Amino acid sequence: IQYPADDKEAAWKTTHFDFHAIHDNVLKLDLLGHVDPMALKALSDITGIDVKTIPINDPETLLLFSSREPLKCHSNYLNESTGALGIPEFGTNLGREMLKETNPKLFSDLLILSGLSHGTDVWLGNAKDLVLGNNPNHEIIPFSQVIGCRDDIMVYLLSMNLNPADAFRIMEIVRKGKKPLSADDIALLKEYNVPDWYIESCKKIKYMFPKAHATAYVIMALRIGWFKVHRPIYYYAAYFSHRASAFDVEVLAAGRNAIRNKIAEINEKIAAKTASNKEIDLVDELQIALEMYLRGYSIKQVDINVSQAHEFVLSQNKKFLYLPFSAVDALGDAAAQSIVDARNNAPFTSKKDVERRTKLTRTIFNRLKALGAMDDLTDDDVNSLL
Repeated sequence: IQYPADDKEAAWKTTHFDFHAIHDNVLKLDLLGHVDPMALKALSDITGIDVKTIPINDPETLLLFSSREPLKCHSNYLNESTGALGIPEFGTNLGREMLKETNPKLFSDLLILSGLSHGTDVWLGNAKDLVLGNNPNHEIIPFSQVIGCRDDIMVYLLSMNLNPADAFRIMEIVRKGKKPLSADDIALLKEYNVPDWYIESCKKIKYMFPKAHATAYVIMALRIGWFKVHRPIYYYAAYFSHRASAFDVEVLAAGRNAIRNKIAEINEKIAAKTASNKEIDLVDELQIALEMYLRGYSIKQVDINVSQAHEFVLSQNKKFLYLPFSAVDALGDAAAQSIVDARNNAPFTSKKDVERRTKLTRTIFNRLKALGAMDDLTDDDVNSLL
Protein backbone atom coordinates (compact mmCIF):
# COMPACT_ATOMS: atom_id res chain seq x y z
CA ILE A 1 0.00 0.00 0.00
CA GLN A 2 1.37 3.41 -0.91
CA TYR A 3 0.32 6.99 -1.57
CA PRO A 4 -0.27 7.62 -5.30
CA ALA A 5 2.90 9.14 -6.76
CA ASP A 6 4.20 9.22 -3.17
CA ASP A 7 2.02 12.25 -2.46
CA LYS A 8 1.33 12.07 1.28
CA GLU A 9 -1.39 14.70 0.96
CA ALA A 10 -3.48 12.47 -1.31
CA ALA A 11 -6.87 11.43 0.02
CA TRP A 12 -6.61 7.94 -1.47
CA LYS A 13 -3.96 5.23 -1.31
CA THR A 14 -2.83 2.75 -3.95
CA THR A 15 -2.98 -0.96 -3.22
CA HIS A 16 -0.70 -3.35 -5.13
CA PHE A 17 -1.43 -7.03 -5.70
CA ASP A 18 0.75 -9.78 -7.10
CA PHE A 19 -0.48 -10.30 -10.66
CA HIS A 20 -0.24 -14.09 -10.56
CA ALA A 21 -2.40 -14.23 -7.42
CA ILE A 22 -5.38 -12.56 -9.11
CA HIS A 23 -5.13 -13.04 -12.89
CA ASP A 24 -7.50 -16.06 -12.89
CA ASN A 25 -10.37 -14.36 -11.08
CA VAL A 26 -10.19 -10.61 -11.68
CA LEU A 27 -11.56 -9.01 -14.84
CA LYS A 28 -9.43 -6.11 -16.05
CA LEU A 29 -11.08 -3.32 -18.03
CA ASP A 30 -9.11 -0.74 -19.99
CA LEU A 31 -11.30 2.36 -20.04
CA LEU A 32 -10.07 4.98 -22.47
CA GLY A 33 -10.51 8.65 -21.68
CA HIS A 34 -12.73 10.80 -23.86
CA VAL A 35 -11.61 14.25 -22.77
CA ASP A 36 -10.68 15.41 -26.27
CA PRO A 37 -13.92 14.25 -27.95
CA MET A 38 -15.80 15.96 -25.10
CA ALA A 39 -13.85 19.16 -25.72
CA LEU A 40 -14.61 18.99 -29.44
CA LYS A 41 -18.30 18.41 -28.71
CA ALA A 42 -18.28 21.45 -26.43
CA LEU A 43 -16.54 23.53 -29.10
CA SER A 44 -19.12 22.42 -31.65
CA ASP A 45 -21.98 23.31 -29.31
CA ILE A 46 -20.78 26.81 -28.42
CA THR A 47 -19.64 27.79 -31.92
CA GLY A 48 -22.18 25.97 -34.07
CA ILE A 49 -19.33 24.57 -36.18
CA ASP A 50 -19.49 20.91 -37.22
CA VAL A 51 -16.01 19.64 -36.33
CA LYS A 52 -16.14 17.14 -39.20
CA THR A 53 -16.08 20.07 -41.62
CA ILE A 54 -12.81 21.47 -40.23
CA PRO A 55 -10.01 21.02 -42.80
CA ILE A 56 -7.04 19.00 -41.59
CA ASN A 57 -4.74 20.73 -44.07
CA ASP A 58 -5.38 24.31 -42.90
CA PRO A 59 -1.99 26.06 -43.38
CA GLU A 60 -2.17 28.18 -40.22
CA THR A 61 -3.14 25.22 -38.07
CA LEU A 62 -0.29 23.11 -39.45
CA LEU A 63 2.08 26.03 -38.81
CA LEU A 64 1.06 25.92 -35.14
CA PHE A 65 3.26 22.83 -34.68
CA SER A 66 6.45 24.58 -35.78
CA SER A 67 5.84 28.27 -35.04
CA ARG A 68 4.08 30.63 -32.64
CA GLU A 69 3.16 32.95 -35.49
CA PRO A 70 -0.50 31.82 -35.78
CA LEU A 71 -1.11 32.78 -32.13
CA LYS A 72 -0.28 36.46 -32.72
CA CYS A 73 0.92 36.84 -29.12
CA HIS A 74 2.12 40.16 -27.73
CA SER A 75 5.25 38.50 -26.28
CA ASN A 76 6.83 35.09 -25.68
CA TYR A 77 7.40 35.07 -21.94
CA LEU A 78 7.17 31.27 -21.86
CA ASN A 79 9.95 30.92 -24.47
CA GLU A 80 7.89 28.51 -26.55
CA SER A 81 9.04 27.82 -30.10
CA THR A 82 5.67 26.46 -31.23
CA GLY A 83 2.00 27.13 -30.54
CA ALA A 84 1.28 23.56 -29.44
CA LEU A 85 0.87 24.28 -25.72
CA GLY A 86 -2.46 22.78 -24.68
CA ILE A 87 -2.92 20.76 -27.88
CA PRO A 88 -3.65 17.08 -27.16
CA GLU A 89 -0.77 14.67 -27.83
CA PHE A 90 1.65 17.44 -28.80
CA GLY A 91 1.30 19.86 -25.89
CA THR A 92 3.23 17.83 -23.30
CA ASN A 93 6.81 18.71 -22.41
CA LEU A 94 8.08 15.74 -24.45
CA GLY A 95 5.75 16.51 -27.33
CA ARG A 96 6.81 20.16 -27.55
CA GLU A 97 10.47 19.18 -27.33
CA MET A 98 10.00 16.72 -30.20
CA LEU A 99 8.29 19.42 -32.26
CA LYS A 100 11.20 21.76 -31.63
CA GLU A 101 13.73 19.17 -32.75
CA THR A 102 11.86 17.98 -35.83
CA ASN A 103 10.13 21.15 -37.09
CA PRO A 104 7.18 19.31 -38.74
CA LYS A 105 5.51 20.91 -41.74
CA LEU A 106 3.18 18.22 -43.07
CA PHE A 107 0.36 16.01 -41.83
CA SER A 108 2.62 13.02 -42.49
CA ASP A 109 5.27 14.52 -40.20
CA LEU A 110 2.73 14.72 -37.38
CA LEU A 111 1.81 11.07 -37.95
CA ILE A 112 5.44 10.08 -37.47
CA LEU A 113 5.67 12.18 -34.31
CA SER A 114 2.52 10.63 -32.88
CA GLY A 115 3.91 7.16 -33.48
CA LEU A 116 7.29 8.07 -31.97
CA SER A 117 5.72 9.56 -28.85
CA HIS A 118 3.70 6.39 -28.15
CA GLY A 119 6.28 3.77 -29.02
CA THR A 120 8.98 2.27 -26.83
CA ASP A 121 12.66 2.82 -27.70
CA VAL A 122 11.70 4.49 -30.96
CA TRP A 123 12.60 8.14 -30.30
CA LEU A 124 15.12 8.58 -27.47
CA GLY A 125 18.29 6.69 -28.30
CA ASN A 126 16.92 5.84 -31.72
CA ALA A 127 15.15 8.15 -34.21
CA LYS A 128 16.22 11.27 -32.33
CA ASP A 129 19.90 10.38 -32.79
CA LEU A 130 19.31 9.74 -36.48
CA VAL A 131 17.57 13.07 -37.05
CA LEU A 132 20.14 15.08 -35.09
CA GLY A 133 23.16 13.14 -36.36
CA ASN A 134 24.08 11.88 -32.89
CA ASN A 135 25.17 8.48 -34.12
CA PRO A 136 28.58 6.81 -34.73
CA ASN A 137 28.65 7.90 -38.37
CA HIS A 138 27.22 11.37 -37.64
CA GLU A 139 24.75 10.61 -40.40
CA ILE A 140 21.71 12.91 -40.49
CA ILE A 141 18.60 11.06 -41.66
CA PRO A 142 15.67 13.13 -42.95
CA PHE A 143 12.82 13.06 -40.44
CA SER A 144 10.40 11.80 -43.09
CA GLN A 145 12.45 8.60 -43.43
CA VAL A 146 12.63 7.46 -39.77
CA ILE A 147 10.35 4.69 -38.52
CA GLY A 148 7.33 6.27 -36.85
CA CYS A 149 4.58 3.64 -36.90
CA ARG A 150 4.54 -0.13 -37.28
CA ASP A 151 2.90 0.11 -40.71
CA ASP A 152 5.85 2.18 -41.97
CA ILE A 153 8.10 -0.86 -41.74
CA MET A 154 6.06 -3.07 -44.02
CA VAL A 155 5.38 -0.28 -46.52
CA TYR A 156 9.08 0.59 -46.67
CA LEU A 157 10.20 -3.02 -47.06
CA LEU A 158 7.70 -3.52 -49.87
CA SER A 159 9.14 -0.44 -51.57
CA MET A 160 12.55 -2.12 -51.31
CA ASN A 161 11.05 -5.12 -53.21
CA LEU A 162 10.87 -7.63 -50.35
CA ASN A 163 8.03 -10.07 -50.88
CA PRO A 164 4.88 -9.25 -48.85
CA ALA A 165 5.15 -12.27 -46.54
CA ASP A 166 8.71 -11.38 -45.46
CA ALA A 167 7.86 -7.68 -45.15
CA PHE A 168 4.90 -8.46 -42.89
CA ARG A 169 6.81 -11.02 -40.80
CA ILE A 170 9.73 -8.66 -40.17
CA MET A 171 7.32 -5.83 -39.29
CA GLU A 172 5.63 -8.08 -36.71
CA ILE A 173 8.96 -9.06 -35.14
CA VAL A 174 10.14 -5.46 -34.88
CA ARG A 175 6.94 -3.82 -33.69
CA LYS A 176 6.44 -6.34 -30.84
CA GLY A 177 10.07 -6.20 -29.74
CA LYS A 178 9.86 -9.61 -28.05
CA LYS A 179 12.70 -11.25 -29.98
CA PRO A 180 15.59 -9.92 -32.05
CA LEU A 181 15.82 -10.12 -35.79
CA SER A 182 17.54 -13.33 -36.80
CA ALA A 183 20.81 -13.40 -38.71
CA ASP A 184 18.87 -14.65 -41.75
CA ASP A 185 16.44 -11.70 -41.52
CA ILE A 186 19.29 -9.22 -41.32
CA ALA A 187 20.99 -10.88 -44.28
CA LEU A 188 17.74 -10.67 -46.22
CA LEU A 189 17.41 -6.95 -45.48
CA LYS A 190 20.97 -6.33 -46.61
CA GLU A 191 20.37 -8.36 -49.75
CA TYR A 192 17.60 -5.89 -50.68
CA ASN A 193 19.81 -2.88 -49.89
CA VAL A 194 18.03 -1.80 -46.72
CA PRO A 195 20.51 0.68 -45.19
CA ASP A 196 22.44 -0.18 -42.04
CA TRP A 197 20.94 2.74 -40.06
CA TYR A 198 17.45 1.38 -40.76
CA ILE A 199 18.39 -2.12 -39.62
CA GLU A 200 20.02 -0.76 -36.43
CA SER A 201 16.90 1.28 -35.73
CA CYS A 202 14.74 -1.84 -36.08
CA LYS A 203 16.95 -3.71 -33.61
CA LYS A 204 16.31 -1.11 -30.87
CA ILE A 205 12.52 -0.99 -31.11
CA LYS A 206 10.50 -2.60 -28.30
CA TYR A 207 6.99 -1.48 -29.29
CA MET A 208 5.49 0.44 -32.19
CA PHE A 209 2.23 2.38 -32.45
CA PRO A 210 -0.25 1.52 -35.26
CA LYS A 211 -0.70 4.25 -37.86
CA ALA A 212 -4.51 4.11 -37.60
CA HIS A 213 -4.27 5.17 -33.94
CA ALA A 214 -1.76 7.88 -34.79
CA THR A 215 -4.03 9.18 -37.55
CA ALA A 216 -7.00 9.46 -35.19
CA TYR A 217 -4.90 11.34 -32.62
CA VAL A 218 -3.45 13.73 -35.19
CA ILE A 219 -6.84 14.54 -36.69
CA MET A 220 -8.13 15.26 -33.18
CA ALA A 221 -5.15 17.52 -32.47
CA LEU A 222 -5.55 19.40 -35.75
CA ARG A 223 -9.26 20.01 -35.19
CA ILE A 224 -8.64 21.37 -31.72
CA GLY A 225 -5.66 23.31 -33.07
CA TRP A 226 -7.95 24.90 -35.67
CA PHE A 227 -10.10 26.34 -32.90
CA LYS A 228 -7.00 27.57 -31.07
CA VAL A 229 -5.94 29.50 -34.17
CA HIS A 230 -9.28 30.65 -35.59
CA ARG A 231 -11.65 30.70 -32.57
CA PRO A 232 -9.25 31.31 -29.66
CA ILE A 233 -11.61 32.42 -26.88
CA TYR A 234 -13.78 29.35 -27.50
CA TYR A 235 -10.71 27.12 -27.47
CA TYR A 236 -9.64 28.44 -24.05
CA ALA A 237 -13.16 28.10 -22.68
CA ALA A 238 -13.25 24.43 -23.71
CA TYR A 239 -9.71 23.80 -22.51
CA PHE A 240 -10.26 25.13 -19.01
CA SER A 241 -13.70 23.54 -18.74
CA HIS A 242 -12.69 20.03 -19.84
CA ARG A 243 -8.93 19.59 -19.56
CA ALA A 244 -7.70 21.75 -16.68
CA SER A 245 -7.37 19.98 -13.33
CA ALA A 246 -6.04 22.67 -10.97
CA PHE A 247 -6.98 26.30 -10.41
CA ASP A 248 -5.90 29.30 -8.37
CA VAL A 249 -8.85 31.63 -8.83
CA GLU A 250 -7.14 34.65 -7.32
CA VAL A 251 -4.06 34.37 -9.54
CA LEU A 252 -5.98 33.54 -12.71
CA ALA A 253 -8.18 36.61 -12.34
CA ALA A 254 -5.35 38.92 -11.21
CA GLY A 255 -3.76 39.26 -14.65
CA ARG A 256 -0.62 38.39 -16.55
CA ASN A 257 1.92 39.70 -14.01
CA ALA A 258 0.37 37.69 -11.17
CA ILE A 259 0.38 34.59 -13.37
CA ARG A 260 4.02 35.13 -14.37
CA ASN A 261 5.04 35.50 -10.72
CA LYS A 262 3.17 32.36 -9.71
CA ILE A 263 4.74 30.35 -12.54
CA ALA A 264 8.21 31.53 -11.46
CA GLU A 265 7.44 30.64 -7.84
CA ILE A 266 6.29 27.12 -8.69
CA ASN A 267 9.20 26.54 -11.08
CA GLU A 268 11.60 27.37 -8.25
CA LYS A 269 9.87 24.78 -6.08
CA ILE A 270 10.00 22.23 -8.89
CA ALA A 271 13.74 22.84 -9.27
CA ALA A 272 14.16 22.40 -5.50
CA LYS A 273 11.88 19.31 -5.60
CA THR A 274 9.55 20.86 -3.01
CA ALA A 275 6.53 21.44 -5.27
CA SER A 276 3.33 19.53 -4.49
CA ASN A 277 1.49 17.55 -7.17
CA LYS A 278 -1.22 20.21 -7.19
CA GLU A 279 1.35 22.94 -7.84
CA ILE A 280 2.90 20.91 -10.67
CA ASP A 281 -0.55 20.49 -12.23
CA LEU A 282 -1.30 24.17 -11.67
CA VAL A 283 1.76 25.43 -13.55
CA ASP A 284 0.47 23.80 -16.76
CA GLU A 285 -2.86 25.60 -16.45
CA LEU A 286 -1.13 28.89 -15.59
CA GLN A 287 0.95 28.65 -18.76
CA ILE A 288 -2.19 28.26 -20.87
CA ALA A 289 -3.81 31.17 -19.01
CA LEU A 290 -0.79 33.38 -19.59
CA GLU A 291 -0.78 32.53 -23.29
CA MET A 292 -4.44 33.50 -23.37
CA TYR A 293 -3.71 36.85 -21.73
CA LEU A 294 -0.85 37.47 -24.16
CA ARG A 295 -3.32 36.98 -27.02
CA GLY A 296 -5.53 39.78 -25.69
CA TYR A 297 -8.06 37.82 -23.63
CA SER A 298 -8.54 37.61 -19.87
CA ILE A 299 -10.23 35.74 -17.02
CA LYS A 300 -12.78 37.26 -14.65
CA GLN A 301 -13.45 36.23 -11.07
CA VAL A 302 -16.46 34.07 -10.21
CA ASP A 303 -19.71 36.03 -10.40
CA ILE A 304 -22.84 34.91 -8.56
CA ASN A 305 -25.04 36.13 -11.41
CA VAL A 306 -23.04 34.78 -14.37
CA SER A 307 -20.70 31.90 -13.49
CA GLN A 308 -21.71 28.29 -14.15
CA ALA A 309 -21.12 25.31 -11.89
CA HIS A 310 -18.27 23.71 -13.85
CA GLU A 311 -17.76 25.42 -17.21
CA PHE A 312 -16.01 28.67 -18.09
CA VAL A 313 -18.49 31.13 -19.58
CA LEU A 314 -17.74 33.65 -22.33
CA SER A 315 -18.52 37.31 -21.75
CA GLN A 316 -20.92 39.00 -24.16
CA ASN A 317 -18.05 40.81 -25.91
CA LYS A 318 -16.11 37.51 -26.28
CA LYS A 319 -13.02 39.09 -24.66
CA PHE A 320 -12.89 37.25 -21.34
CA LEU A 321 -14.05 34.13 -19.47
CA TYR A 322 -15.82 33.88 -16.13
CA LEU A 323 -14.40 31.36 -13.69
CA PRO A 324 -16.86 28.59 -12.66
CA PHE A 325 -17.88 28.06 -9.04
CA SER A 326 -16.18 24.64 -8.93
CA ALA A 327 -12.80 26.30 -9.51
CA VAL A 328 -12.94 27.70 -5.97
CA ASP A 329 -11.11 25.44 -3.51
CA ALA A 330 -13.39 23.27 -1.35
CA LEU A 331 -16.52 24.33 -3.26
CA GLY A 332 -17.93 20.94 -4.18
CA ASP A 333 -20.06 19.87 -7.14
CA ALA A 334 -23.33 19.82 -5.21
CA ALA A 335 -22.79 23.30 -3.75
CA ALA A 336 -21.74 24.69 -7.15
CA GLN A 337 -24.81 23.26 -8.85
CA SER A 338 -27.07 24.52 -6.05
CA ILE A 339 -26.06 28.11 -6.89
CA VAL A 340 -26.96 27.68 -10.56
CA ASP A 341 -30.21 25.86 -9.78
CA ALA A 342 -31.31 28.55 -7.31
CA ARG A 343 -30.41 31.32 -9.76
CA ASN A 344 -32.33 29.63 -12.56
CA ASN A 345 -35.35 29.37 -10.29
CA ALA A 346 -35.24 33.09 -9.41
CA PRO A 347 -32.58 35.84 -9.53
CA PHE A 348 -30.71 36.43 -6.29
CA THR A 349 -31.91 39.55 -4.48
CA SER A 350 -29.22 39.81 -1.79
CA LYS A 351 -26.24 38.07 -0.24
CA LYS A 352 -28.54 36.76 2.47
CA ASP A 353 -30.76 35.34 -0.27
CA VAL A 354 -27.76 33.47 -1.72
CA GLU A 355 -26.93 31.98 1.65
CA ARG A 356 -30.54 31.00 2.26
CA ARG A 357 -31.27 29.32 -1.09
CA THR A 358 -28.02 27.45 -1.76
CA LYS A 359 -26.03 24.63 -0.17
CA LEU A 360 -23.03 26.84 0.61
CA THR A 361 -21.36 26.40 3.96
CA ARG A 362 -20.61 29.52 5.96
CA THR A 363 -16.91 29.15 5.11
CA ILE A 364 -17.50 28.92 1.36
CA PHE A 365 -20.10 31.70 1.48
CA ASN A 366 -17.55 34.00 3.11
CA ARG A 367 -14.94 32.88 0.61
CA LEU A 368 -17.16 33.92 -2.30
CA LYS A 369 -17.79 37.26 -0.60
CA ALA A 370 -14.05 37.81 -0.20
CA LEU A 371 -13.52 37.04 -3.90
CA GLY A 372 -16.07 39.72 -4.81
CA ALA A 373 -18.47 37.22 -6.36
CA MET A 374 -21.47 38.96 -4.75
CA ASP A 375 -20.40 42.60 -4.93
CA ASP A 376 -23.47 43.51 -6.99
CA LEU A 377 -25.82 42.36 -4.25
CA THR A 378 -26.88 44.13 -1.06
CA ASP A 379 -26.28 42.39 2.25
CA ASP A 380 -29.96 41.74 2.95
CA ASP A 381 -33.31 42.20 1.24
CA VAL A 382 -34.45 44.42 4.10
CA ASN A 383 -31.56 46.81 3.53
CA SER A 384 -32.32 46.95 -0.19
CA LEU A 385 -35.82 48.28 0.57
CA LEU A 386 -34.59 51.14 2.80
